[in-house]
Amino acid sequence: MAVELFAGIPVNDYDAALSWYGRLLGSSPTFIPNDTEAVWELAEHRYLYIEHRPGHAGHALHTLFVDDLDARVAGITGRGLDPVRRETYANGVRKVTYQDPDGNEIGLGGPPVE
Repeated sequence: MAVELFAGIPVNDYDAALSWYGRLLGSSPTFIPNDTEAVWELAEHRYLYIEHRPGHAGHALHTLFVDDLDARVAGITGRGLDPVRRETYANGVRKVTYQDPDGNEIGLGGPPVE
């Protein structure tokens, strides 16, 4: 059975969010299905999308686990975004959290440093 994931993030200002997520993810959207949504394919069959939904923004919490955390964080920093929080759990797993202009949180997790 195939499963595809579309993780949605409500935003108040579509244009500001489009720019912010482009910097976070390092690319333009994979596709724009309509005037209020933009979609990025993060991996095969795994999508993150923003949707203009005033009054609903600021409550999303998503974490993406990546194998190249340090390189991704460096790339994001190079595009002008800084994390709001960095954590290392007891098992060595690391998490870096970014917050969009509406307060939605996107975390990047990575394996322990060897």
